[in-house]
Amino acid sequence: MSLYQLQKFLYDINRDVRVQQEFRGDRGAVLGRYELTDEERAALERGDIGLTYVLGANGQLLMHFAAYLGMPWPAYLQAMRDGVARHGPVRAGVYAMTTLVDEKVAGV
Repeated sequence: MSLYQLQKFLYDINRDVRVQQEFRGDRGAVLGRYELTDEERAALERGDIGLTYVLGANGQLLMHFAAYLGMPWPAYLQAMRDGVARHGPVRAGVYAMTTLVDEKVAGV
């Protein structure tokens, strides 16, 4: 359920100027409208693209949120790599990692 809510937030902020403006003013209030885990809420409040990716956010939604935050494309791609290196494989969603494909990322 919370992955849906995480992605619903991303969808809403990517498409609704009002949500974007409210988020700039009070991130906690906007995120309070969604049934998020503490970890999801913290990642979104901090703009932690890497952790948000690892939590299962869809990359199509996440890239627009990163742009909203002012993150250039190369930095967005690196943030996802760094997220996997720091927090482990993607845990849920279509990008869930079921095998270790990169020994460097896996820490082997």
